[in-house]
Amino acid sequence: MSLHPLPKYTPALRGRRVLITGAARGIGAGTADLLSAHGARVSLMGLEPDLLAEVAARTNAPWRECDVADPDAVDRAVEELATELGGLDVVIANAGIARQLPIIGGQPGVMEAHLRVNTLGVFYTLRAAGPHISHPGGYALATASLAAAVHLPLLSAYSASKAAVEAIGNTFRQEVKPAGAKVGVAYYAELETDMTRRGFDTRAADALGGTVSGLAPLATGLRAIERGIARRSRRVVAPGWARPVVPLRHIAQRVIELKPLPDLEESLEIARTEQVGYTTEQPS
Repeated sequence: MSLHPLPKYTPALRGRRVLITGAARGIGAGTADLLSAHGARVSLMGLEPDLLAEVAARTNAPWRECDVADPDAVDRAVEELATELGGLDVVIANAGIARQLPIIGGQPGVMEAHLRVNTLGVFYTLRAAGPHISHPGGYALATASLAAAVHLPLLSAYSASKAAVEAIGNTFRQEVKPAGAKVGVAYYAELETDMTRRGFDTRAADALGGTVSGLAPLATGLRAIERGIARRSRRVVAPGWARPVVPLRHIAQRVIELKPLPDLEESLEIARTEQVGYTTEQPS
């Protein structure tokens, strides 16, 4: 783990019992590394058992291979991991996928897959973990994206699924408030992760010029998560420039729409026939 622990957050994180989905790599794995370095007790869920086992070995974490789109599997995994940790204080519903999708002529099933994993996966995770974190000091973090607030070409499925995650998180916050728990929604722009690289590694994305803002270091996102969990924040946003975008989303959307995209038509044509995979391979 390349990040150095920040002592000022250690007391708030030490001993916290944390469940992380999508923990095999990227944000999930980095969060597990950082929180365990602060003395938190982490548990892991994900689809890639070899990578999960590596993260678990270096964080001393129990783990389960689990498809978050399978509600019964989520219920079992959450219950088993909560039992192994002796309860839960934090759940991070982080698992997600991405794949380009033009609305006209896009490949069948892509929208449905995003809704199953990104939206229902978060719903199933929060539903299963909710009773365990419904106590004073409990916290849930639903991973949306800046795409929940600002919507770009080719990302209809991703943006729609993440906007729904925002709605689920905002609703859940109100429902667990009587128990003393808090809920945050995470909004990330393009961070340096496998998911981002794979998502933009397409001919259609190249035709549009690649990422919108350039890739920010993963450490930027992990620091924001670290602070958010320690403070039980309502919003977790990274990088810093994205913070005003969330409340000013309608202005930001208009700015995006006014930006000239001379190669948009070409990009859409490419995307209608280009065969690309999901950023995480899905069960058949």
